[in-house]
Amino acid sequence: MSQSPAAKSPAITRLSAPLDPALLANLHRLNQDHAEALSSLSLASLERLIGGAHLAATVDDGDGLVIVCDQASDYDSPNFLWFKARYDRFVYVDRIVVSDTRRGEGLARQLYDTVFAAARADGHSQVVCEVNYDPPNPGSDAFHDRLGFVEVGRAVLADRGKGVRYLRLAL
Repeated sequence: MSQSPAAKSPAITRLSAPLDPALLANLHRLNQDHAEALSSLSLASLERLIGGAHLAATVDDGDGLVIVCDQASDYDSPNFLWFKARYDRFVYVDRIVVSDTRRGEGLARQLYDTVFAAARADGHSQVVCEVNYDPPNPGSDAFHDRLGFVEVGRAVLADRGKGVRYLRLAL
């Protein structure tokens, strides 16, 4: 989508604690609106996840969100632990989401560019994530394929009612 000359560039802001309550509420709403693809979190859980992340960033105060952990993060997600058992050093994209009203503007790509730049700056050579295959998430599959991610494994998370594909991108 091309922007008109009057349109402003999106602002990507790295997040740090303490979070502004209004921003946290916006990010929580964004997460919950896409909970099937991401997973539902309480407001407090989202705040803890952002606070403990290796990197967390937002677009225009809540129109997009990325939360990234690295191998040293204190996180008990089964997907994160799958990567931790297999790789010594990595950055893990726990969730990336863009509001429905901002889809098609390249915001997810810009968030990933922020992740890639931070990962390289911190000496990481790979970025990992997972994408649901059950329930299917064809938009995310296509997006990650375009970025060059490759499948490195699969799992069924019966307690969460999902099947996931584990993906890796060498930087």
